[in-house]
Amino acid sequence: MSQSPLIDANIFEQVTPYAWANLGIGLTIGLSTLGAAWGIWLTGTSLVGAAIKVPRVRSKNLVSIVFCEAVGIYGIIMAIIFEQKLGLITGTALPNGVILPHIKDYFSGYALFGGGMSVGFSNLFCGICVGLVGSGCALADAAEPALFVKVLVISVFASALGLFGVIVGIVQTSSASLGAK
Repeated sequence: MSQSPLIDANIFEQVTPYAWANLGIGLTIGLSTLGAAWGIWLTGTSLVGAAIKVPRVRSKNLVSIVFCEAVGIYGIIMAIIFEQKLGLITGTALPNGVILPHIKDYFSGYALFGGGMSVGFSNLFCGICVGLVGSGCALADAAEPALFVKVLVISVFASALGLFGVIVGIVQTSSASLGAK
């Protein structure tokens, strides 16, 4: 008794390329939003605490909150770019009605999954990093106003981590195109 070729295939071939692509898109937006929220929470709690003692730090230190928001926006933009790469799969039709995708579709699904992981995790860690630096910036500014610009420069470098993830995600998915457009 012979088995179906679909049963002999490994697990990566049994999962549709759409599932991999959509999981990557979900990781992109979900982890980026989580990173932004975490960073805002870290910065916001220190900012509120420092503003109780020194009210002047409220407005200047909102820059760190804006950097954290940018991390969430990176995820949204990349999810939209990744979603534009999805199309209708036209593969080989099997006798039981199942469509077997082409190898190009598998590649595209895996590429979108990998790109989503790269963008999502880099933005998660970027949000945490910007939040920690922003927290330190608010507390340092409350203690010594001359430290604000120096710590803000570090925050700019911390926010570059998210841009690196976006660039890597674009490179990973540059030749991905799931299905026919």
